[in-house]
Amino acid sequence: MRQSSELFFVSSNNHKFTEAQRILSNLGLEISLFKTTLEEIQSNSLSEIAKRKALDAYSKVQKPVIIEDDGLFIDSLDGFPGPYSSYVYDTIGNKGIMSLLEKIELRTAKFVAIIAYCNGDDDVQLFESSILGKISLSIEDGGWGYDPIFIPDGESKTYANVSDKDKFSHRSASLKKFSDWFMHTQLDSGL
Repeated sequence: MRQSSELFFVSSNNHKFTEAQRILSNLGLEISLFKTTLEEIQSNSLSEIAKRKALDAYSKVQKPVIIEDDGLFIDSLDGFPGPYSSYVYDTIGNKGIMSLLEKIELRTAKFVAIIAYCNGDDDVQLFESSILGKISLSIEDGGWGYDPIFIPDGESKTYANVSDKDKFSHRSASLKKFSDWFMHTQLDSGL
């Protein structure tokens, strides 16, 4: 059963929306894009960043919204870039990350994604997932963001080149948690 709800994915990133739309559609939930730039506070907490973004998104849309925030945490760099992943990607990119790891053998990392939902009150719901992996030795072609350098555990290729990223990505897992909660909430409220 398709849930028809006025639910907006708020982001300036078309790639994130396309991925979220595909995943949620497969789970029976439809979303629309509200494209805008959101306030991104500087914080060591992805949860705090996501919560503030969700509140900002709701203030702009005035309808139920979800936002997604994520971070790449590299063990040998003490979790860098972590919550600063977007800024780091925009400034030094994958080449910069590869330069930082040039002489480092330990390349373990994790990707964390948080989906934040807000429907107008200050009680933002957060749905977090992570996936373990490592940073590749070279930048692969394809994908977007850090996809060309992150190899999830159990795979030999980066996110950019795996056969079905949606099956095991950090974003997919967080969207599934959100979808399960949202559908259950909709049923409970009789919508």
